[in-house]
Amino acid sequence: MSTRNIRALLAADPQVGAGNVLTSRIALGIDLDEPLLTFDTAVDDHAGWQPFTLRELDRSVRARAAALHALGIRPRDPVVVYASDAADHVLAFLALARLGAIPALLNPHLDGDRASRYIQRLGAVGILTDPAHTAVLDGYDPGAPLLPEIGSLAVGADPEQAPEPYRHWHDDPVAITHSSGTTGLPKAVLHSHDSLYAAIRHRLALPRPQGSDRMLSALPAPHAATLIAVNLALSSQAEIALLSAQSGAGVLDAIESWQPRGVIGFAATWADLAHHDLSTRQLDSVALWWNTGDCAHEAHIRRLIAAGSRETSTRAGRARVPGSLFVDGLGSTEMGHSHFFITHGPGTERYGRCVGKPHAFVDCAVLAPDGSALGPGEVGELGTRSPTLALGYWNDSLTTHRTRVRGYFLTGDLMYRDEEGYYYHVDRAVDSVDLGGGQRLFTAMSEERVLAACPDILDCTVVAVRSGGEVVTDVLLQLDGAADPDADRTKEVTAALDPHTAATVRQVLVVSDDRIPLGPTGKVRKVLLRERHLASVAAR
Repeated sequence: MSTRNIRALLAADPQVGAGNVLTSRIALGIDLDEPLLTFDTAVDDHAGWQPFTLRELDRSVRARAAALHALGIRPRDPVVVYASDAADHVLAFLALARLGAIPALLNPHLDGDRASRYIQRLGAVGILTDPAHTAVLDGYDPGAPLLPEIGSLAVGADPEQAPEPYRHWHDDPVAITHSSGTTGLPKAVLHSHDSLYAAIRHRLALPRPQGSDRMLSALPAPHAATLIAVNLALSSQAEIALLSAQSGAGVLDAIESWQPRGVIGFAATWADLAHHDLSTRQLDSVALWWNTGDCAHEAHIRRLIAAGSRETSTRAGRARVPGSLFVDGLGSTEMGHSHFFITHGPGTERYGRCVGKPHAFVDCAVLAPDGSALGPGEVGELGTRSPTLALGYWNDSLTTHRTRVRGYFLTGDLMYRDEEGYYYHVDRAVDSVDLGGGQRLFTAMSEERVLAACPDILDCTVVAVRSGGEVVTDVLLQLDGAADPDADRTKEVTAALDPHTAATVRQVLVVSDDRIPLGPTGKVRKVLLRERHLASVAAR
């Protein structure tokens, strides 16, 4: 049976969802011995970078399910997974989903204090962790017992002792992932069997994009986007390799060694890649860069699409030509999948933080503070309705209901749409600043403009604060290695900004990478950055 038929069968089966894709694929009995999932670390009897076939993957998952069932894990039991390796997160998710339990995946970069406070709120029945994160939790009370070390879970376990797969209902909880935590303690987001699969079902009915048959995931393993990527690969018989870390250097090394045809990641990874000379790396295999989460900056996209190669139609027929494609969009943990999409390639010019148009499964609107819909060109908060939306926040009904209005989920993103129906992201609501007189300062759009105008600036962070009753802005620059760090860039930076923002600029500073605090997923923690920056300015 062809890959197209596998995709069609799964897309047409209403019982298939995020909790049972693996068991549904096994039940088809097709292509069970083809390489499918690859991890970058050794796990079970597989060395790092040795692919699992579907049959081998199922055996490893059943062994873990048997061990977890013997420990007393039952349907709807929340179980925390707090570990470094992508393999541990993915295999634990699949095993817990088979049992009908609820894996709560925790980013390994979360520190012990925040991790323990977050776990306390979950009411988990146990914690699966590795030695490194057992040490991180030492001295804290997460309010849940440590289960056997995650790396030894399958040792000696008999896959044949795994119980029959749990039969999921469409709104059964299948995973808890968390927000980026850039403004404080991460929020626990609850996903359902249907919500995490809705976008996959949509994609299975579409032609498979060039480059998506062999994907390298540079996504954080505990993120909802990784669960979607894994289930999409299982549903479409596509190879996927998963990285445990997302540094630019590590991603480039993996591309050269594994030769993916597509790479999927977050905007923070593309920014990190911009710090490297891509022309010196062997990236010809890559036809597609696929971004989710925050939309990416034009300056970073242009560097990527200049690399790689893709197939296209020419007068002489199909040929491979230099240059790749970049699919951008906008999504979040709560949105469950990017809700917009736009494709950039050599010659495309629709930038300026354009995230494209909504997917067919999305109903969205730009809303005023009173919840009324705004027209073209008017900036407001994005409200969205979609079958991909998470069920809400685990153990936090207050936040769940505060983020809903008129049936829309309020994303916290400030956007506008143009007359052609394209949407543009200008900032996060918590980061924009009211300047009075109907003017607002948008930090993300300001950063976009600086990067687009100044090619020797690799990354830019705008810090806007109130000081002495007025708004002042400091622009922090991370430079290309060949750029002069002592040059005064104030004139070119302010020229790139809109006039009312430029008028607030107090200073333009060149900073080292370690001056920019990042959250667990690589996002800039702007609230913390403002606090630190204010303290450093006051201390001068």
